[in-house]
Amino acid sequence: MSRPRPLLIVDYGAGNLRSVQKAFEHVGVEAVVGGDPGELSAAPALVLPGVGAFGAAMARLDRQGLVEPLLGRIQAGVPFLGVCLGLQVLLEGSEEDPGVSGLGLVQGEVRALPSTVKVPHIGWNQVDVCTCSDLFEDIPGGSAFYFVHGYAAVPRSPGDVLAMTDYDGVNFVSAVESDNIAGVQFHPEKSSTLGLRFYRNFARRAGLEVRS
Repeated sequence: MSRPRPLLIVDYGAGNLRSVQKAFEHVGVEAVVGGDPGELSAAPALVLPGVGAFGAAMARLDRQGLVEPLLGRIQAGVPFLGVCLGLQVLLEGSEEDPGVSGLGLVQGEVRALPSTVKVPHIGWNQVDVCTCSDLFEDIPGGSAFYFVHGYAAVPRSPGDVLAMTDYDGVNFVSAVESDNIAGVQFHPEKSSTLGLRFYRNFARRAGLEVRS
């Protein structure tokens, strides 16, 4: 019997990859870090972390020849999770870098948080889930997760919004979901027990073996 293939954390030079890998390993999920287009073709699930700027991230994905393989695997139905910047590049574009196209898998754009709040938004904040999802199984409603960002996704379709967060009176989208695609603005790997539970739920969605 062949050994199940590990989850792939996509390495395009824009993320705290090792901490994401360690989080999955903590819940018993085998995960590898890789940035080769060929590795994407065999992975049973994909995680795209990221910190930094929208335009630079898209340029790195393009330079490494990852855009088309990534789109192909996602469109083929492979479970996908974008984290922080990895969520933002799912959209069509961003105010941060006008004229730079995102992956376009979620219709809409990324916009700067308003000047009425302190930017970047750093720290723990409540995530209010708008619709039922297995990604938030065993996670109490209104739980807090850890954020570090100055921009937020604005999907065109309300149906793509999975969760919202209130930041000093400003409501922004903190999670999206569309078929096999999901993305979160917060960092599960920095969010203690509930963050690990979130990663466990994603792995279960992908049919991977997890520690109970």
